[in-house]
Amino acid sequence: MSAFRLKRRPPDKLPDLRRDPLDAETLAIAAEIVREVKEGGEEALCALALRFGDRAPGEPLVLRKPDLEAALRSVPKETRDVLERTAKRIRRFAELQKSCLKTLTTSIPGGACGHDVLPVERAGCYAPGGRFPLPSSVLMTAVTARVAGVRDVWVASPKPTVETLAAAAAADADACLCVGGAQAIAALAHGAGEVPPVDIIVGPGNRFVTAAKQLVSGRVAIDMLAGPSELLVLADDTADERLVAADLLAQAEHDPDAMPILVSLSEPLIGRVERELERQLETLETHETARMALDRHGFATLAESLDQAVDVCNELAPEHLEIMLADPESVRKRLTHYGALFIGSQSAEVLGDYGIGPNHVLPTGGTARFVGGLSVLHFLRVRTWMRIDSPEQNLEAHGDAIRLAEIEGLHGHARAARVRLSEKTVRSDRSQRRL
Repeated sequence: MSAFRLKRRPPDKLPDLRRDPLDAETLAIAAEIVREVKEGGEEALCALALRFGDRAPGEPLVLRKPDLEAALRSVPKETRDVLERTAKRIRRFAELQKSCLKTLTTSIPGGACGHDVLPVERAGCYAPGGRFPLPSSVLMTAVTARVAGVRDVWVASPKPTVETLAAAAAADADACLCVGGAQAIAALAHGAGEVPPVDIIVGPGNRFVTAAKQLVSGRVAIDMLAGPSELLVLADDTADERLVAADLLAQAEHDPDAMPILVSLSEPLIGRVERELERQLETLETHETARMALDRHGFATLAESLDQAVDVCNELAPEHLEIMLADPESVRKRLTHYGALFIGSQSAEVLGDYGIGPNHVLPTGGTARFVGGLSVLHFLRVRTWMRIDSPEQNLEAHGDAIRLAEIEGLHGHARAARVRLSEKTVRSDRSQRRL
């Protein structure tokens, strides 16, 4: 049996994962769809849904909570138990995240200030349909929104399967828009009939979903502009080639544009992994997609030292980063750019995909250098407040505000600060400044 050959990329000639997430043609098509829904509302949304095969004539555009709960009751008990257990794990992690961000009150001269942490009111949670419907994405997004305290949680998914609808019920979503693509994003952003405009849209999707999210961002918040999925495995000679190959293939089967990467400290390990890839491809049901992804975008990099391997990982900033080293903790804190980190050979990335706790909606295309994965924090707003009861006890800040306003030429600002002080206090402040 001949081994599958991964492309070799030397450490000084790595591809740049940072890329424009969208091409002009996709943006133009998505812009026209968004415009149609914005101007035409529900009628345009229904027409687009029929045109793109999201729904058949007579099928409902929206399913409400009773429909979702009926779907959850209709699936086999084993499926229901899996959905509910997974939702519970995601919920617990999100609750712990939320507990890290608390309200704040502190005293200032003459009063107090602080911040309150409040959720947005409405969230739209997109879940892909297509070849591989993703009820796991429904759980990741909708459960997290609900934990944040979002009042209205909408799921959107084209031709949702019963499992997708059941997942929406397990996540306590309020409704499902049975439409996908740019038309679903436009409806969530602008509203369409019984679909209300939301405050934030989250979740992965195809390039038209991503383009529409970019187009409506600013009107609504979005989580990120996600592209094809990525996995980088950092491994030394102690790594089990079966596990490395299995994880690379799990990533590669997403779609032909997925990027499976091996950064190795051992040339023999690369060879063993290549032989395992060939062996496992022979029995993988999704082998055609996985092989295309490996051929097009997969590669291996041989690092001369652990320091160089760490530098490679940080430069690439992958969506998923697995550490399969003899001592994985030795490099954990030196790895600074990734969407999610998986430490040790038993920490399979697939467990992250399927709800062990942390979210699987993660930054791609090198954007992990400046953004993190979806979390409960995306649905929360930190709102600051201030209360001044005794301006006489806060003369310094008042005086500084007046002087800064005058420096900037904003005399109305200066007056607004000055009129809050009594004439006696103003005279006293002026005297102190002359001294």
